[in-house]
Amino acid sequence: MRPLEDYLIVDFSQFLSGPSASLKMADLGARVIKIEKPVTGDICRHLYTSNVIMNGESSVFHAINRNKESFSADIKNEEDRKQIIELIKKADVVMHNFRPGVMERLGFDYASVKKLNPSVVYGEISGYGNEGPWKDKPGQDLLLQSLSGLTWLSGNAGGPTPMGLSIIDMLAGNHLAQGILACLLRRTISGEGALVQVSMLESAYDFQFEAITTYYYDGKLPERSEKNNAHAYLGAPYGIYQTADGFMALAMGSIPQLGNLLSCEPLLAYTDVASAFHLRDEIKAILAAHLQTQTSEYWLNILQKADIWCAEVLSWDKLMEQDGFQVLDMIQEVTMNDGFKYRTTRSPIRIDGELLTSEKGSPKLGEDNDQIINQLLNKA
Repeated sequence: MRPLEDYLIVDFSQFLSGPSASLKMADLGARVIKIEKPVTGDICRHLYTSNVIMNGESSVFHAINRNKESFSADIKNEEDRKQIIELIKKADVVMHNFRPGVMERLGFDYASVKKLNPSVVYGEISGYGNEGPWKDKPGQDLLLQSLSGLTWLSGNAGGPTPMGLSIIDMLAGNHLAQGILACLLRRTISGEGALVQVSMLESAYDFQFEAITTYYYDGKLPERSEKNNAHAYLGAPYGIYQTADGFMALAMGSIPQLGNLLSCEPLLAYTDVASAFHLRDEIKAILAAHLQTQTSEYWLNILQKADIWCAEVLSWDKLMEQDGFQVLDMIQEVTMNDGFKYRTTRSPIRIDGELLTSEKGSPKLGEDNDQIINQLLNKA
């Protein structure tokens, strides 16, 4: 039995941040029912973020909404509203990720839902919180990365560089799941419900706790190295370097020791530990030129034997051939109700040594209406 079995989550959220939170809880055993508009459903079904369409809908939708059910209902239709209300009365969790004010206008804000279900745990993700001049801005990941300072940490010195994933969506989803789980635990003790609120902006700030703490101590903006940057606050050799046949990553290490191991005489001069940071661009330039003279395997064989922290830089095709990847069994095949199969990642959590896998793929819009009505609403 999974930890959240017998828990019911009514999820109004769309696209990435909220659905990523409900996916975490679905994998832990909760029954997640997506409330979707008729005809269009979750905007992520058709807001293609790539040119990959799977079974007529966005690949992103399938990845983030597996292991869930879809209930198609028009909130403005009185009969449909009654059905949603009955679901809410039975829910352990109600959640959404709309802009401030939307759920109030729809009549399903926390105050309204609490009257229907006093012990409910109500979770919401906003872009920028419910107060202040930014509260009505669109909560889109790239915009949040840009406004939060995050883009000044990645890439080499110069212009801003965004991360290659919708990282703030995922962070906010994880934070919401954490808050909901904590309040579900409290509810088992006290019977109290709760309002759990997360903003994407606050999640972005939390993600930068190390850098922001440093900034408040020394008052200096982060300075990325000009080449091979991987962390604004770490000195050479920290970074990714090209070799004769690929790329390799080097973490922290003594510069003179690297000079000896790699037979790179110019590095032997940097005996002052502080120079690894203050002269990092100079050191990295020497190291980068030297590492291109041999293959990744050649250098890694030398460095790993000396217990230097280093790794080959793998693309997905090479990664998935590795025993280190395959032994984790991270990929699972799921099946939609119409028989369409696809492979995706599983939950990274193990409980009592068991993987949290599920064979259930993403739902077609409204495909679970009859089952939900028969199991939950006809018993109202």
